[in-house]
Amino acid sequence: MSKRGWASIKSTLRLAVASAVALCMLGSVAMAQLVPTDFFNTPVDPKAPTSVEADDLQVDAPTSIITATGDVVLGYGGYVIKGQKLVFNRSTQDSHFIGAVTITDPSGNVLETEDFEVKDGMKRALVSAMTITTYDGARITADSTDYDKALQTLLENATYSPCGDCIDEQGRRIGWSMKAKRITYNAKDGSLAMEQPSLALLGFPVAWLPYLWLPDTSQSALSNVRSPTVDYSEQIGVKLAVPINAYSSKYTDVILTPTLLSRQGLLLDAEWVQRFEAGSFRIKGSGLYQLDPTAFTFTSSQREWRGAIQTSGNFVPAKDWKAGWSYTAFSDFAYFEDYRISTAESSVNEAYATHLTDDTYFDARLQQFNVLGQVTRDSQDLQGNALPKVRFEQMLELAPGMGRVEITGRLLGVRRESDYNTSANGVPYQFGYAGNKNHAVFQAGWQNQYIGGGGFVATPYLGGRLDIANYDSASAIGPADATLWSATPIAAMDVRFPLSGSDGSTVHLVEPIVQVVYRGTDSGLPGITNDDSQSFVFDDTNLFSYNRFSGTDRQETGLRANIGGRYQANFANGSYVELVAGQSFQLAGANAYSLSDPTLVGVGSGLDVSPSYAVLGAYGSFIEGVTVGGKVQADTGEGRVTRAEAGADYTNSGYSAGVKYAYIAANPALGVLIDQQQIGAYAGVPVADYWTITGNAYWDITSNQFLQVGAGLTYDDGYLVIGGSATRTGPTHTSPDDTRFTATFRLKAPAGLDLGYSGAVAAPGF
Repeated sequence: MSKRGWASIKSTLRLAVASAVALCMLGSVAMAQLVPTDFFNTPVDPKAPTSVEADDLQVDAPTSIITATGDVVLGYGGYVIKGQKLVFNRSTQDSHFIGAVTITDPSGNVLETEDFEVKDGMKRALVSAMTITTYDGARITADSTDYDKALQTLLENATYSPCGDCIDEQGRRIGWSMKAKRITYNAKDGSLAMEQPSLALLGFPVAWLPYLWLPDTSQSALSNVRSPTVDYSEQIGVKLAVPINAYSSKYTDVILTPTLLSRQGLLLDAEWVQRFEAGSFRIKGSGLYQLDPTAFTFTSSQREWRGAIQTSGNFVPAKDWKAGWSYTAFSDFAYFEDYRISTAESSVNEAYATHLTDDTYFDARLQQFNVLGQVTRDSQDLQGNALPKVRFEQMLELAPGMGRVEITGRLLGVRRESDYNTSANGVPYQFGYAGNKNHAVFQAGWQNQYIGGGGFVATPYLGGRLDIANYDSASAIGPADATLWSATPIAAMDVRFPLSGSDGSTVHLVEPIVQVVYRGTDSGLPGITNDDSQSFVFDDTNLFSYNRFSGTDRQETGLRANIGGRYQANFANGSYVELVAGQSFQLAGANAYSLSDPTLVGVGSGLDVSPSYAVLGAYGSFIEGVTVGGKVQADTGEGRVTRAEAGADYTNSGYSAGVKYAYIAANPALGVLIDQQQIGAYAGVPVADYWTITGNAYWDITSNQFLQVGAGLTYDDGYLVIGGSATRTGPTHTSPDDTRFTATFRLKAPAGLDLGYSGAVAAPGF
């Protein structure tokens, strides 16, 4: 055969190879969440060269049939197809591989089949006795696969196993596998139907259904598949919830969840989920008639009818915009906790709109905050509602070398029905006042970075902040009606001089850091009342910050310097060490951290004095599998440690262990009269292949009694996880004297599938 003849054949066979690749790409959709994301989906360049090898090539001119036999190898765009015989029809552009055929994609995934045919211009393709092996070891088999591009994919007598043969090196069964008489994937609506599906764990069949239909096989949809749950509490008895998909389609789900309660009767739950092209919404209602209201000691729980209605949604009204809402109405705020529907301690009713581009961010919200649990309406009135909460950020990059401009804006409106005040050991805290408060902040600044000789780095900042606040008082203990206007010029300079050295294997970096920040205002409380800046901890993470307050209602004042440095070392064996340390100094003007604030923010923080407390953070790893770290805050004036944390973790060859210690010194000004200390440890020990015993214990050093203990046993072969554990808390725990048993069951696959259930059941009376 002449070179010209080979070139002609390569040109025509290129279409056949492209069709074969497309078949693999499309056929893999049925197992979209069980195979890797790069499974037979590398795009094929139509201009990519084609390599053709065969022992013999025959051309029948009258019929336009080309037959290649003997180790036929076609290479095209990174894909390789091997077979013993290929028949190609130049007139119809159909090709047919006869005998054993393998197709390998650029990622190493392999499809094996005994017959491979492409015809009708890819309107329909057929693969018989198909075996697909992904590069990560998963395997899909079927007696036949029928793909109709316009409608659906059919797999007859199909099996899937994420672990291939699911037999380890010692011949033991591992993992899980799934079988079905027929699997039908509908490309039009994304649904997946299985006839007579069955599930096997460690080679043993454990579950069988006559029919299973999933409306959507995307990861987000699979993660929302509901499973039955079992729970218990003394007040409701044994709880058994069984979700039922009453109706499902690509756009709609209706889920009914009848829940049997041995002490309280039947709780009904109905949920409607509606999806559309630009978003979705959800409406859910649940409730019951209590058979024994006296089982509860909380007054609001002692009613015959209890329930809740929830709704949420989001949509895209325009490009780069997202809007939505979330709202829950309760018969009482203890309903979710009593019936173990949610462990959340609060919920937020809100409506919002968000705009996001590469250099602009805008977010506006109306928010109502609800505390969940045994909370009365009077207690709920202590919560402040954000009406509204608006945030804006704009980043403007100037010409090269000219730096950038940052523009930010905040608007916070707070409405509270009642004064929120409490005390700790005789020290009063006032967290909020009744009335309406609005606080608007606008800040603009310019910064640039200059790099000098030897790596010297200087970053100047120039800007200003404008605050406008008003407060309509309805409080008997708070400030009177007030309006505040303030303008704050801001100037800062960050100077660093990183010095590095290396002996060829170890790299050291020493970076002295000096920051000087000036805020030209004596108004440390620009929000009139403090609603969003009520706590912070001074440590190595915010040592080099221009403003450490968490919100806008407080700001730093005067002239302050932050001085310290960073040291890093990376060693040839992979170990490393990092240290961050320094202090802060109030050089001039009022110290905002020592100003009077009813929330006591800043009191005893270490920044309310100058020089401040010294802070140190140390982290490192010197032995393979071992990481250590700790933080220290120390009062250098009195020579005492005020706060400390330390911990170490070890992970290697299935073994794991760790120890953690925390210390907070007494601070009578905050109502903390004695030092607080606790220490804890955990460990995981493999007792056999795939089996691990875990345990943990935490000790309250201050009260000299245990805080929490627990133990568990887990089987995990990488594909199947089964475990159980028990936990008991001590009298000083946030949930004192509580015993819980937890069961875990999960199915995993290398491509990212992770489905299962983990739930805890309380054991009263222990």
